[in-house]
Amino acid sequence: MTRCFKISDTKICPHCSTKNLVRNGHTKNLKQQFYCKNCHKRCIDYYCNFACHPQTNNSIVRLTKEGLGIRSTAQMLGISTTTLLKRIIDIAKTITQPIISYRKTYEVDEMRTYIRKKQKPIWIVYALDRETKNVISFNIGRRTNKTLNVVLTSLRISKAKSIYTDGLKNYKYLIESNIHICKRFSTNLIERKNLSVRTHLKRLHRKTICFSKSRAILNAVLKIYFWSEFTNTPNNPPAKPRQYLSSIFLKQPSLHVR
Repeated sequence: MTRCFKISDTKICPHCSTKNLVRNGHTKNLKQQFYCKNCHKRCIDYYCNFACHPQTNNSIVRLTKEGLGIRSTAQMLGISTTTLLKRIIDIAKTITQPIISYRKTYEVDEMRTYIRKKQKPIWIVYALDRETKNVISFNIGRRTNKTLNVVLTSLRISKAKSIYTDGLKNYKYLIESNIHICKRFSTNLIERKNLSVRTHLKRLHRKTICFSKSRAILNAVLKIYFWSEFTNTPNNPPAKPRQYLSSIFLKQPSLHVR
């Protein structure tokens, strides 16, 4: 829950809940800062930015998966774009690659995009598990053997039963012939996944003014989209996200709907 009181009124540390606070100067916004002698942490008198809300990270994941851009997400949550970019990178650092099962069937494909300039395209190479339809591994770079090998190496370690690809000639030299399959309609699942990714992530739309300015941000967004474990299950329900977003929306005077 968010605090609806000032620390100067209760003199209670928000980190360790003790009353060993002393004044410790002011911030750039002229807010009183406190120092706790017990846990040796600092805090300010009160927070007025929505980024400190406990459900902010979950909302960022939700809005990112639904295709909102950086500025749209920042406007909806009432936070700055700089804070949002930092949060996206921090969230991505906490997401780990899923465990790869042995002896599975995979599909591998590339998806073209660009960073800053259309004249310098890059490719998103990823592998899809045919049974679970989950992305197992992905890499961003030029369409070279080095970029493809990062994804294919993880499949070799898992001793893949078979790997389906398109007609790109690089695969013939990187995948063993006994498990490599290249035929018509063999990559329908991953091609459909390409369509879903381009539909959900605005930066990957074919005809749009949105694009990625940094490879780190693109990598972080893809990790959130592919591997984020934020789901609306009974064991991990979001804390009323619609009410939370609507309250933020109404608090912004420039965002009223007509």
